[in-house]
Amino acid sequence: MSINSPRSTGSIDIQKVTANIGARVSGVDISQPLGEETVAALREALNVHKALVFDDVHLDDETHQAFVRHFGDVTTAHPTVSSVDGVPNVLPVDSERGRAANHWHTDVTFVLNPPQATTLRSVTIPPYGGETLIASSAAAYRQLPEPLRKLADTLWAEHTNDYDYAVPDEEVDDQQAAQRAQFTSIKYRTVHPVVRVHPLTGERGLFIGGFAQRIVGLSPGESRKILDLLQAYVTRPENILRHRWSENQLVVFDNRITQHYAVDNYDGLARRLHRVTVAGDVPVGIEGKESYSIEGDASHYTPVATPVAA
Repeated sequence: MSINSPRSTGSIDIQKVTANIGARVSGVDISQPLGEETVAALREALNVHKALVFDDVHLDDETHQAFVRHFGDVTTAHPTVSSVDGVPNVLPVDSERGRAANHWHTDVTFVLNPPQATTLRSVTIPPYGGETLIASSAAAYRQLPEPLRKLADTLWAEHTNDYDYAVPDEEVDDQQAAQRAQFTSIKYRTVHPVVRVHPLTGERGLFIGGFAQRIVGLSPGESRKILDLLQAYVTRPENILRHRWSENQLVVFDNRITQHYAVDNYDGLARRLHRVTVAGDVPVGIEGKESYSIEGDASHYTPVATPVAA
């Protein structure tokens, strides 16, 4: 796919990385303002490929946010976790704050309208390890046997901020305990459809991950068995893009129809990414019913977006 744009350099080239998820984008300087045609092409590429990788980008926090605004309004850094100093919309994903998200999750699903897209920019990269895995929950849904698919279509799950990559789910020291207290300083509980319909493509995807703790109407034990069964389809190797970070990279993924996992395999070396997320819409299940909040107001974190076609 190539397209000329009067406000980008050359033409956009989009090359698939795997069959089910991921494409590498070249031929556009995302540090500069982009024309409408270029933005439409990138949005369409994200709809198709779910995750986009940009190499050799030269962004700071300001230009990173400017690029993200081509996709919609930006959120603040996080509902409870502190931002980069002086930059309220940028979250540091930093090894010094505790191990990154070594559990599968979709970002901030414990609020009513989780981000529609997440962007990560490399700042400090370890000499080995530290990959980010991104999985297609749309491919996972397509692979479900029909009886499981019919069951999943009927289910709703409660998501809560019991833990996040900012606060590892492990035995904690005093510093980690303080981080956990900050993370849960506002408690959120939200019910989302287990099968979410993408508002732009109409695709169905499994909307679960680490914050989904209970299936509505089932016991915790029953819920765990069903969630683990469905999650096993998300994390099939053929559904995963394994991204090995290098300097000056930016990755964008559609948070509505993916999950991700930060691999803790870099021996405690320095690793830092900066995250900026795009405000999202309220998820909708296959019958058109929207998610609903039980506890916690996230209006300080994100506006509610209206989906905009490419």
